[in-house]
Amino acid sequence: MSPLAPIALFAYSRPEHTRRTVEALQANAMAQDSDLFVFSDAAKDPSVRSGVEAVRRYIGSITGFRTLTIVERERNMGLAASIIDGVTSLTDSHGSVIVVEDDLVTSPYFLQYMNEGLQMYRDDEQVISIHGYVYPVRTPLPESFFIRGADCWGWATWKRGWDLFEHDGRMLLQKLKEQRLDHAFDWDGTYGNIRMLERQIAGKVNSWAIRWHASAFLQGRLTLYPGTSLVRNIGGDAMATHTKSLTEFQTGLAGRPLLLERQPLQEYPAARQAFVDFFASIRQPIHRRILRWITSLFP
Repeated sequence: MSPLAPIALFAYSRPEHTRRTVEALQANAMAQDSDLFVFSDAAKDPSVRSGVEAVRRYIGSITGFRTLTIVERERNMGLAASIIDGVTSLTDSHGSVIVVEDDLVTSPYFLQYMNEGLQMYRDDEQVISIHGYVYPVRTPLPESFFIRGADCWGWATWKRGWDLFEHDGRMLLQKLKEQRLDHAFDWDGTYGNIRMLERQIAGKVNSWAIRWHASAFLQGRLTLYPGTSLVRNIGGDAMATHTKSLTEFQTGLAGRPLLLERQPLQEYPAARQAFVDFFASIRQPIHRRILRWITSLFP
């Protein structure tokens, strides 16, 4: 296998979340052979300064990786700018990168899956990224499969993939509508990706992820997903900067390595439909979701 991809960890002001994220990565067998880069954003205002300082004290003590490089931002960049800058610098210098934020707990087999996926599809231009999280769908899924677009909870890419990232949300939205892809981009109308992109354009949200997904989607590029999730998001709480509740997205973690075999370079229709059904289900009123859950227990 080629040299392992560097890991980029983006942290801000939550020391306990950061510790749990790092400890999960340390539990991966490949951690000791991986280079870890931690990007620590500066405080936006005095209310989070103590949290940022606590994070910086902690990350300075991290062990268990081949090397540790800490990038302390001198001014607050915000998550989007920090990720865009960090991913660009590492793909330029190393050719590929594994990206984790400070509220993602990973399976002990996460790094193996990421590196094997990067190696397996490194020369396939159609594949833009590898993703570690999969939605808690009801349909059984294969060990791995492709979905059009890109995602953001524990992912990896190559320089050739990240070079397709388009910063201009307005241009992305225009092309999606011109090509009549807006319905498909919204998971057949079950999830508000277009609305998120419009809010990013208006400056109401500062999302790099919606632009990453749109960039990949417009180019018809594919992301490899695992059939069982290797990532769990622990960030949907009172300390979260953006999303405050992630209950519907919670899932277990793979307790064994995934067997990666080459897949046809095309979107897997059954998995896409499972995603559509999942997004449709979480849009339902709570009483209808409870009734549907009870019904599933007693078919």
